[in-house]
Amino acid sequence: MQTILVIDDDEGLQDTIAVMLEQEGFRVVSALDGRTGYEKALTLKPDLLIVDLRLPGMTGTEICKQLRAAQVQTPIVVLSAVGEEVDKVILLEMGADDYVVKPFGRRELLARIRAVLRRTSADAHAVLRFADTEIDLDRRVVKRSGNEIKLTPAEYNLLVFFLQNPDRPLTRDMILNSVWGYESFPNTRTVDAHVVKLRQKLEPDANAPRHFLTVHGVGYRFLP
Repeated sequence: MQTILVIDDDEGLQDTIAVMLEQEGFRVVSALDGRTGYEKALTLKPDLLIVDLRLPGMTGTEICKQLRAAQVQTPIVVLSAVGEEVDKVILLEMGADDYVVKPFGRRELLARIRAVLRRTSADAHAVLRFADTEIDLDRRVVKRSGNEIKLTPAEYNLLVFFLQNPDRPLTRDMILNSVWGYESFPNTRTVDAHVVKLRQKLEPDANAPRHFLTVHGVGYRFLP
């Protein structure tokens, strides 16, 4: 049974989410403030976190940052109120895996949770390789010629998506929806920027890529 930690100071919403998730077969643990939630995330090691942005004691943003800084890779779905101005790009860059705006429907939240769990647990104990690069999916460690390469969470997720879809033309929208986990992303230049970073870190020559190829008029194709 997978465990989900819900960190939200709205007890009514917390209870609603807990009942919904338990009906779907999840085990639910709750916290009403950020500091308690952060400590439970470290000690309980849940399969997924649902974190409200505005929390007493420690904000949702701080929870994401500190967990990733501590090399905790538990997937995180962030909740935010309607009208709350959040830079979604920065939110995802700092370690959140998806983003849901309140009020949300039961089906939407469940779909987001299941999508994130699929992305982060698929082939969880496998090691993938191409050229001189090795990706340990269990430890989320990337090595090139034996040396560890530091990737941001978004870069890592994009790399894994490419590895799971070799030699297949992928549109920018397809990549956004699959890697970042929601459909209304600000613009597709985010994909281009992250592909550039992967080329710089993993290609023999970033200016003449062999693996992360541009498909003009479409998007990208990964050739192992």
